[in-house]
Amino acid sequence: MTTRTVNNVIQSIATSDGAGVKLRRSLGQTRGLYHDPFLMLDEFSSENPGDYIAGFPAHPHRGFETVTYLLDGHMLHEDHLGNRGDLKSGGVQWMTAGRGIIHSEMPQQLEGRMRGFQLWINLPAAEKMKPAGYRDIDAAEIPVAALAGGGTVKVIAGEVDLGGTVTAGPIQGLTTDPLYLDVELPAGASLSLPVKSGHNAYVYPYEGSVAIGTEGQARVLERGHGGMLSDGDRIELQAGAQGTRALVLAAKPLREPVVQYGPFVMNTREEIEQTLRDYQNGAFAGAAEARASDGR
Repeated sequence: MTTRTVNNVIQSIATSDGAGVKLRRSLGQTRGLYHDPFLMLDEFSSENPGDYIAGFPAHPHRGFETVTYLLDGHMLHEDHLGNRGDLKSGGVQWMTAGRGIIHSEMPQQLEGRMRGFQLWINLPAAEKMKPAGYRDIDAAEIPVAALAGGGTVKVIAGEVDLGGTVTAGPIQGLTTDPLYLDVELPAGASLSLPVKSGHNAYVYPYEGSVAIGTEGQARVLERGHGGMLSDGDRIELQAGAQGTRALVLAAKPLREPVVQYGPFVMNTREEIEQTLRDYQNGAFAGAAEARASDGR
């Protein structure tokens, strides 16, 4: 059994995106700051409607997946293929841009708290031109495992074995085999999480702090500081004095070239140039219909 340690810490930075939505970006804040296959992680949180009300008007994507996890609020997804989906507190939208999609994500509230995350996950070269698709996952569909020592583990993707009880999330069977957990621990509580060896892992505390690693060798991640972890088959977490809530992400690395131009992620410059021509020529509008369903 090998416990993972923190290899690199990324402090999230304040920025904005869309039509001026204020957020904090960890992964992806500079070009090439990826943790294969994770390309970007944004955190947004505000009770001031001026920070989020303009939303994310229609914009294109190709070559990767976006995962929007909404802790608080109400967003409406619409795309050029005629799909609509409501994302409400506690819910997730898992969208595969594939060969191309033009979509918008707009707040459906005029006041109150808007809080959540958007994660970008790369697609392998063989799947970058697959038909676009998305799945809306209601909060009630996402299992939450209660921990004996207090706290919870919410399983969005993949599965986790906690003391012999396996909890599986609604997203399964993807090539990158992602694990997406929302872990909540009370002050001083600890948790040992099994993860697959060879998968890249990232921990991002968004409330309180969390120590990663074995006692005496652990490294503390403060709120908004993401940790890239070494390889191993287990992550040891211990909450700080204020407790913690943290995203735990892991996935199979693709080990393929990444060429990004804004909202397009391909493997070569030539593919990016073709993507720009396709978008400018309206080829995205002719893409096969996205699949909005209960399965993938």
